[in-house]
Amino acid sequence: MTVHADSNLLTDNPALYEARFPDPDRLAGRWAEDRLRRHDAGPRVLDIGCGTGRDAAHLHRAGRTVTGADLSEAMLGHARAHHRGPSYLRADLHGFDLGRAAFDSVVCLDSSLLYCHTNDQLDGFLASCRHALTPGGLLVAEMRNGAYLLGRTDLLDTPKVDAFTWQGVNYRSATNLYVDHGAQLLRRIRVWTADDGTPPVEQHSAWRLLFPQELRHFLGAHGFEVLELHDGPGPRTQPPWREGDAPGVTADGDRLHLVARLTSTP
Repeated sequence: MTVHADSNLLTDNPALYEARFPDPDRLAGRWAEDRLRRHDAGPRVLDIGCGTGRDAAHLHRAGRTVTGADLSEAMLGHARAHHRGPSYLRADLHGFDLGRAAFDSVVCLDSSLLYCHTNDQLDGFLASCRHALTPGGLLVAEMRNGAYLLGRTDLLDTPKVDAFTWQGVNYRSATNLYVDHGAQLLRRIRVWTADDGTPPVEQHSAWRLLFPQELRHFLGAHGFEVLELHDGPGPRTQPPWREGDAPGVTADGDRLHLVARLTSTP
């Protein structure tokens, strides 16, 4: 029997999440810090959708004053216990108010922005960033690139199977992706199995499929000037970003990397 879960096995179990997605070199945090330094960001950073807090803690160690925000209390509890330094609080990226001009930059990594499934949610996120940022502040994000799926099916053709061991239990996940064209979503069905006798768990989630020019339009409507928008190199590209790499000039690959500056406020 397969159990259909409303919860999420990974986000409800942050230690399991870190075992499934190890990042010992803190590549995502290092990439984000490099963008902030490259564009002369001030010290106050909001990491929205901070998850387990690994990237927020890296930015803190780089000398920044960091607030990590997430909707998951489990993730926030893990971050407070295991990735100390930043302040952590609960916030919904669809709309948040953490103080006007309270931050010099907002960082949003690992496709967290794509959980804005509707235009209203995306407007809410960008309006919240605009409110949170000081004039001239930066928005730094990296996410899956909707344009990559135009004419390509390699991500859709076969399930992606992963296996790993955590606390003596062998876990296996089989993930199927499909495009919901009307909703402009990349939907994900993931079935988890484990060798500890628990029944399989089927979980559903989705990312918004955003295209580069569409993203430029939304950003411009909210007073942002795009400084970088390209497909790599980045923390999740192949080959991955390395210290000193210059930003790319194309936006055709599987990932999008964004740096935008707030140039006008209401």
